[in-house]
Order: sequence, then structure tokens, then C-alpha cells
Amino acid sequence: MKTILLFLLLTTAFSHAQIQGCTDALAKNFDANATENNGSCIYKNTKVKPLSSIKLSDSISETSGLIAFNHLLWTQNDDHDTTIYGLNTNGEIQKKINLKAVKNYDWEEIAQDSSYVYINDFGNNFGNRKDLKILRIEKKSFLSNTPIIDTLHFSYSNQNNFERQKINTTDFDGEAFVILQDSIYIFTKQWHSKKTSVYVLPKTPGNHIAQFKENINVKGLITGATVLPSNKSVVLCGYSKKLKPFVYLLYDFKNNDFSTGNKRKIKLKLPFHQIEGIATRDGHLFYLTNEAIIRKPLINLPQQLHTIDLSNYTKMR
Repeated sequence: MKTILLFLLLTTAFSHAQIQGCTDALAKNFDANATENNGSCIYKNTKVKPLSSIKLSDSISETSGLIAFNHLLWTQNDDHDTTIYGLNTNGEIQKKINLKAVKNYDWEEIAQDSSYVYINDFGNNFGNRKDLKILRIEKKSFLSNTPIIDTLHFSYSNQNNFERQKINTTDFDGEAFVILQDSIYIFTKQWHSKKTSVYVLPKTPGNHIAQFKENINVKGLITGATVLPSNKSVVLCGYSKKLKPFVYLLYDFKNNDFSTGNKRKIKLKLPFHQIEGIATRDGHLFYLTNEAIIRKPLINLPQQLHTIDLSNYTKMR
């Protein structure tokens, strides 16, 4: 009787065991028998051409972040200017919010949750900043003449050397971040390895230590991020050292450990563009901005707003 009971228990356990593998039907190594995704999916090389590319006003030539909020796309310059610009999808400035009470040392990104708009002031090209911070603006006051702003200060858990480095060589140059549940997730640029480090910190004002979570081998420099409306996927943007831009999809991950899920890189047919910001309203159409690049007399690439359709890759996310 004991033998039969043990056999039944083992049979039941095996019947309920998860089969790990690639569960994404879009992947080259899709496993129809897999019941639990293990982050092993491999994808064919893909390029997407923008539906449109529109020149932006010269007042936002250093556009460096993007969110979709209150029927507009909001962006900011990454240096000195403390104005947030609201654009329509034709790239025309519809509204300006001047944050007079704060300074712009290096605003590299803008993000949001249901209650707040967040501005990243932790651009760190030389790796020596000790004043890394995130501004948090109450959404109810964002469109008023007196936005309510508080500040999150932080340092990286694994940074010990604060000597000034040669420009664009540090691993602590953060540009992109997203808000998920009660935390902020930062994606850095690793200039030598071309990976991104992921750090996490609370989204409440105060002094924090951003805890290192993981490295992701994106093979490029990450400059922007957005969350799909479902809050189950993150889309990064960036470019290679040769200014070949891309988007990078993270989805089907567990407990916000992004490397446990699928990782898909999609190149953009926009050669020599320094893509900096990304946003979406519906998880299908995405908007991206690039900074102006002027290298006279050969290069004169203006700041632009691009629209791309990723519905073939995100419709199930």
C-alpha cells in the first residue's frame, strides 16, 4: 500500500512539474512543450522603419527623455534649461512648464507613475558625481503655475571610486529609468562592455542607496525607457557607439528580474541618430526623440520626433 501511495504521489508531482524553455512563439527556438519561460529565447535580426520623422523646435535640440501624459508628449533638454515641453504627435510645442525652483545639472530622462512625474538628474559622463538625484513632481500640480516638487537623493551600492574619469568611460552613467510598483529601476550605460547595469531604489523622497540587481548584455548604450500600459513589459532605447539606434524589449520576466524573461533587440532604420527618449500610449505605437548632432561641415542632423509601430512584437505583452 505504501509503495502504491508513493507511486501516486510521484506521478502527481511529475505531472505538475513545469517544463522550462522558450515560450515565445515569435522566437527561433520556441518550444511548444515549454510551460515556464526561462529567458532563453533567441530572435532573428529585425529592423523597423519609422512611420514618420518630424523636425522639432530648436528650443529642444537636446531632447533627452519622453513620456506620454495628459494627451501630450513631454520632453526636456539635458542641460541648463529647466522647462518641460509638451508636444503633440506632430512635434509642435503646445505647452511649457517651467520648474523655476530647481536646477538642471544633467536631466537625462523623464518617467511617470499614476501620481507623479519623475525627472532624472543623474547623468554622469565622468563617473564622479556625488549629487545624483531624481525630482518628483505631483501630477495634480504639474500643469499649474506652482508645481509641487520633492527630491530623491541616491548613490550606487557598488561604486567606491569617485575620481573624475575620462569622458564616456564610466559604468555609472545612468540615463534611463522606469517606475514599477513601489520602486525605481535605473538602467546605466556601460561604455566599455556595452552592457547595462540595473539598479533599484524606493520611489519615495529621501536619501537612498540604489542596489545593484543585474547586468544585461544589450550590446549598446541605453538612453531611455518606457513601461507598457500593462506594466508587464519594459522597452528600452539606445544606440551603438557608431550611432546605430535600437529598441530593446524586456518581457515575461519574474519579480522584476529582467534577465529572467525575454530580451529582444530591434534595430531602427535611422543611421547615425542619437536616440534619447521613448514613450508609448497604447503599447503599439512608440514615439522616440533624437538629439541634434552638428559636426560642421559634414554633419547637420536636427532634433526629431519619430513614430514607430511595434505592434507585431508587443501585441501579446
